[in-house]
Amino acid sequence: MYQYNEYDETLVLSRVEEFRDQVQRYLAGDLSDEEFLPLRLQNGLYKQRHAWMLRVAIPYGTLSAEQLRCLAQVADRYDRGYGHFTTRQNIQFNWIELTDVPDILERLAHQQMHAIQTSGNCVRNITTEAFAGVAADEYQDPRPYAEILRQWATLHPEFLFLPRKFKIAITAADEDRAVIRAHDIGLHLYEQDQEARFRVLVGGGLGRTPILNQSLFEAVHWRDIPAAIEAILRVYNRYGRRDNKYKARIKILVKALGIDAFREEVQQEWQQMRNSGHAPAISSEELARVSVGFEQPLPTLQPDLEYGAWLARDSGFARWCRSNTRSQKQQGYVSVVISSKPHPAAHGSTDALPAAPGDLTSQQMRQLATMAEDYSNSEIRVTHEQNLVLANIAQRDLYPLWQRLRQQQLATPNIGQLTDIIACPGGDYCSLANSRTLPVTAAIQRLFDDQDQLDDIGTISLNISGCMNACGHHHVGNIGILGVTKQDQEWFQVTIGGQQGHNARLGQIIGPAFQADAIPGVIQTLTNTYRQHRQARESFVDCVQRLGIAPFKNAVYQNTGASAETPTEANV
Repeated sequence: MYQYNEYDETLVLSRVEEFRDQVQRYLAGDLSDEEFLPLRLQNGLYKQRHAWMLRVAIPYGTLSAEQLRCLAQVADRYDRGYGHFTTRQNIQFNWIELTDVPDILERLAHQQMHAIQTSGNCVRNITTEAFAGVAADEYQDPRPYAEILRQWATLHPEFLFLPRKFKIAITAADEDRAVIRAHDIGLHLYEQDQEARFRVLVGGGLGRTPILNQSLFEAVHWRDIPAAIEAILRVYNRYGRRDNKYKARIKILVKALGIDAFREEVQQEWQQMRNSGHAPAISSEELARVSVGFEQPLPTLQPDLEYGAWLARDSGFARWCRSNTRSQKQQGYVSVVISSKPHPAAHGSTDALPAAPGDLTSQQMRQLATMAEDYSNSEIRVTHEQNLVLANIAQRDLYPLWQRLRQQQLATPNIGQLTDIIACPGGDYCSLANSRTLPVTAAIQRLFDDQDQLDDIGTISLNISGCMNACGHHHVGNIGILGVTKQDQEWFQVTIGGQQGHNARLGQIIGPAFQADAIPGVIQTLTNTYRQHRQARESFVDCVQRLGIAPFKNAVYQNTGASAETPTEANV
């Protein structure tokens, strides 16, 4: 992974001291709440329902073992012994004291971490998929480009106060595992004429107005990708709305202008940048310099005979390997996906469930850091599904790794299954949430506690958001659940048919919202209906696509006795 140079270290430490001064001035009454707001947001600090929340950047979702240990130390000393991994590959601490924040940031800085631009109306953490550099269907490792763009965007004076937040995701694989279609800018790196090119998509985003982005440019040369993004941002900065934050995202601008008119504006801006000699470009030397940090030469390994023996001998290990391992382009190695969402059946226990999908205790973080050192080149990756990945695992190491993960309740074989739920923290923490997501998540996990049943349902995504901001990405879940307010009570609206990937789709509302205690039964009815109507080897989302929502909707409302009238946005 990329290592800071002296300039990087000086920059981050200077920002820590700058924010320390700002916190002191705020506590002394020299800065008002309104004046302090943009300052704290650009340092990742939010006010939540019960305490301050600090969001720490994990660029393109990659951590070293020492960095993960540092995060565990922060969790123990300044929080309540855990951290929450998010759908944008960051980590959040939910119980922070304001007076401790500068010290936390200083501690992070000494491990090459920071919270810069994890909030605010600026370019946020640039994300990619957790299998970058090892995916079998990948053209090229996208992380060097993500790092170059991160350096370009960090504290860029022109783009620190955009009309609204701005999110960029990049992938280089045949399958989009970075949700690029739901970002302000999505970048797909591919090969054309023996050169790396970028397909540039613009105008995506979820939230209260979910829109999938559109193709702006089909073949931008890799050298020119910073210039293309800068031209887009300049047009957005010039024409994006600042009078209404709900209409300030670039997706609203692209929709208002139309993609062709927006493209013309960007092309004109780009040409002016060329004419003035100020179009940023990536040099071959810079790409080579940054790429060195991501190169991990591995010796080719032959299939391990003992691995095959353990598969035959231990059915639990075999099930976990089927669910939680992914092949790599490096022969003899696999990537292991570590579920942050255990349920009682996973370990033969009835222990209490974790507080939220994405939560890891400090003890689990420390143990994972040691496992990464022992098996995975001291590197950990974070997925946008709120799980973690250890890449470059030799086959011979899978069985001992699985045993160690089991001891930490991190070996649940549910990746891509119904209990691998993506969810925001909801109303238990967030002051914006309409409803609490965590009790609903726990109730679903308890109901679907039979591993054979989960295996039969197969691949399915379930996403839960506590409000219209859609931090749980419910719009693109095969089943999406949205917390809404109805008669001053918590209700949940259900969508089906959403999908991630290059052929992403937004889910459709099946009908009026449900109270929280009805949701597990609704999910059971949806999955039972799928099992009744599916064709051979047909997934849930493909079944919905073939049949439409009608049979699912009818089954749900017949079972609940509710009206099947589809609600409007106003009466959900």
